[in-house]
Amino acid sequence: MPIAPSSALKPQLTAVLTHFNDLIVPLWQGPGWNADLALPYEALDADHRPLPPQRYRAMACARQLYLFASLIGEPGAAFAEERAAALFRSLQRHFHDAEHGGWFYSIDAHGKPLDKRKDLYTHAFIIFACAHYWAKVRESLVESVLDAALEVVAERFATGDGLYEAVLERNWSSLKSGPLQNPLMHLAEGFLATLAVREDAITQDALLDLANAMQKRFIDRQHGVMMEKPLGAVDNWFEPGHQFEWFFLLESSDLLRGTPLHTSLNKAFAYAEQKGVDNLTGAVSGMLALDGTVRDGTQRIWAQAEYLRALTLRPNSNAVLQRQLLALQQRFLHDKGWNECLDAKGQVSRRDMPSTTPYHLATCYRGLVEYLG
Repeated sequence: MPIAPSSALKPQLTAVLTHFNDLIVPLWQGPGWNADLALPYEALDADHRPLPPQRYRAMACARQLYLFASLIGEPGAAFAEERAAALFRSLQRHFHDAEHGGWFYSIDAHGKPLDKRKDLYTHAFIIFACAHYWAKVRESLVESVLDAALEVVAERFATGDGLYEAVLERNWSSLKSGPLQNPLMHLAEGFLATLAVREDAITQDALLDLANAMQKRFIDRQHGVMMEKPLGAVDNWFEPGHQFEWFFLLESSDLLRGTPLHTSLNKAFAYAEQKGVDNLTGAVSGMLALDGTVRDGTQRIWAQAEYLRALTLRPNSNAVLQRQLLALQQRFLHDKGWNECLDAKGQVSRRDMPSTTPYHLATCYRGLVEYLG
């Protein structure tokens, strides 16, 4: 466990929390909210105007459900419960597939089903969001949706070896997608959120089976890093941000801490930090080859947030934590919102602000608040 946190972090944390609560959250109550569909727009431009909507994704709705559910009961957030309830209703109204079960990937700008496929990433976030929302409101309908999402993942996506297909057709027929790292990580996150709010032996067994399968199929033996595709796949790579994200999930779980996967990610953290983080600027690179060479130097705000959150669970990390919190403040946050991406040279390369990003900031800040006690 980390040593006692430095008091020097508290003013910095207060500043980013104020920025989040006073600027970022209101963006998704006002200009980022489509009141006609009761859904968040996919993204705002740098001047807080919605980008012309092409689609609305169930995953984005679920991430915003988590965002507002996480604020229920917080001082000055009386709005949170009403907005979370609206998002929960919209998730069911717009995206649930009454004919085949599960949830569509997206609807079009007019609210009609667009991409009707069923993807694990979406369902993982529905599990995650509903678990957090149910923890706050304890409504039976919310738990029933959580149960339905868990059931459909187990019955439709599971491959029988602890892993899950990434994408299926609307009627659940195979698209031969195979398993992919990122949806599986968020499924683990959803399982952990479920276990945090109730005893659930089936979900616990599924989580342990998933952890064992990830260790066998996705972990490089030399460096311990979590690859994006199964071992042996063509054109494989790893992402430092995902090593940090996995590390936090494993280290923060009494159930998973000490598993072979946890041991691997402990090793992967050090390798990803060595090869994928700039010691001067704190920049986290996007994609690396297994030998540590940079394949994509894009610096994404979510990876910065995940590194910062993971550091709260690393020993003797105060100095690096302070550097990284300052880097997030100075390089990504600004008085109109945030920079979604910087290029390899640190220049802003993407100015739009997606509705999915506040989820990463919220989980990061929650980790920091818990770290500072």
